[in-house]
Amino acid sequence: TSLGCVSEPNATNEKKSCVGETALLNIHMDPETQPNDVTQNPAGEESPAAEEPRPIARVEFTPSPFTKEGGFIHKKTGIRYHNNGIQTMPKPKPPPVQKCERDAQTYFHQVRSQQTVREAGSQMTKPGVHVDDMYRVLTVRPYVTSEEWGEMMENTAITIQRYTRGWLARKRAFALREERSTKLALIAEREHERAVQAEQKRLAEMARRMHPRTKEDFELLHAELDAWRAQETARINALNLPEQERLAALAVVLHNETRMLQTIDRLKIVAAGENREKRIKKTLELMSSPKKWAMSTGAVAEVHTPFTTRARELSDLYQALQLKLLTVDERLDVLLHVKWTVKEFDCTLTREIVDLIDREADLLQRGRSERSLEGLRKRISNHFLQFIETPEFNPEAARFQKVPRELMVRPNTRPLSTTASASPMPMMSSTPLQVPPRGFSNVGTGTQDPIPQGSLSSRAPMAVH
Repeated sequence: TSLGCVSEPNATNEKKSCVGETALLNIHMDPETQPNDVTQNPAGEESPAAEEPRPIARVEFTPSPFTKEGGFIHKKTGIRYHNNGIQTMPKPKPPPVQKCERDAQTYFHQVRSQQTVREAGSQMTKPGVHVDDMYRVLTVRPYVTSEEWGEMMENTAITIQRYTRGWLARKRAFALREERSTKLALIAEREHERAVQAEQKRLAEMARRMHPRTKEDFELLHAELDAWRAQETARINALNLPEQERLAALAVVLHNETRMLQTIDRLKIVAAGENREKRIKKTLELMSSPKKWAMSTGAVAEVHTPFTTRARELSDLYQALQLKLLTVDERLDVLLHVKWTVKEFDCTLTREIVDLIDREADLLQRGRSERSLEGLRKRISNHFLQFIETPEFNPEAARFQKVPRELMVRPNTRPLSTTASASPMPMMSSTPLQVPPRGFSNVGTGTQDPIPQGSLSSRAPMAVH
C-alpha cells in the first residue's frame, strides 16, 4: 500500500487499518511464533536505524474464537476467504420489552388432527376420464356504502319483525280457535249427556210404570191412577150431563179403574217373585263367598273355610234345582244329589224333602209333563231353601239370621228321637230313591247300599254348577 503496510502470507486473518504515518495491523497469528512489534518495509526487509522512520505495524495477537468456522481459498490468487460469521460481530438484539398482558404471558397450545372423508388430489384430463372443468365465475358487484348497508340492515330487521309479529298473531289466533272449539265441544258434550240422561230417565220412568219392582213404583202407579180417576170424574161432572148418563159414564170410569187395579196386583205378584229370586241369589252368593283377611303388607287374602265350602255346595245344588229344560236323566241325577245331601240329618224337614224327591222321581218315570210337575218342584225348592237357611244344616247361614236363634221356633228342623232304622221314613212312592251314586256311602252306618237294577245310580252323572 501507499503507507507501506504489507501483510504476512502466513496470517490466518488479515485486517488493515492505516491512519497517517502509523498503521495498526490486527493480525490473528500464533503468539508463540510471532514477535510483538514488527517493522515492515516495502521490500520485506528490516531498514537500518539511520534511515527515515517507516510506519510501524503493531500486531496484537488475540486468539480468534472463530478459527474453526471454516472458509475457502481462492485458487488463482491464494486469498483466504472466511465465513461472514467470523468476520462480522452479530448485531446485538434489542432489549426485551416488558409485556404485562395475560395473553403475552400465557400461551395455550392445542393440537388437533383431522382425517377428511375424501382425499384431495388432482386429475388431468385423459381419454376415458372426464374432468369437470366448470368453475365458478365471480362477477364484480356494485360497491355498497355504509349508509346503504345500514339501510339494508334496517329493512331486513323490519322484515324479520314483520314476520315475527305475524307468527305471534297466527299463534294467538290458533290458540283462541282451539279454546273456542274446546268450549264448543264441551258444551256439545254436556248437551249430549243431558239429552242421554233425559232419555234414560224417560225410559226408566216408563219401565217403572210398565214393569214395577219396588214399593215406590207401585205407590207411583196408585197415585197416577187416583189422579186419573179424579180428572175423569171432574171432566164428567163438568159436562152437565143428565143423571142417568153421568152415572153411566162414572160406571165406565169405575170399570176401567178396577181393571187397572187388577193389572197392578198382577204386576205385584210378578215383582214379588222376581225380587225373591234376586234376594235368594244374593244371599247364597254372600254365604259362599270366601273370607277376606287383611294382611300386614296391606294385601287382602281370600280364604275358604269349611263353612263357606259347605255353603257353596248347597248353593250349587239349589241352582241346579232351578234349572229348566233338563232331560229326565239330568233331573234325576240332581234329585239324587239333593236327596243324599239332606239325608245326612234326620228331621221332619229332611224327611219331607226326601218324600217329595221320591214322588217327583216316580212321576218322571211315569212320563208326566213338565207343566204338571211345576207345583211339586216349587215345593222341593222351597223346602231345600229352608234347609240351606237353617244354621244346624248350614253353619254359614247363622250370619244372615235377623232373629236370634233362641227366639226362632222351627219344629220341622229339630232332630227326631227315633232313628231311621227303628222308625223308617214313610215312602209314598212305589219306587223310591234308595241309594246314592257310586262314591256315596250311607252316612252314619258307613256301609254301601246295594245298587238295584234300574236305579238312578247307574245313570250318567251331571254337573250341577
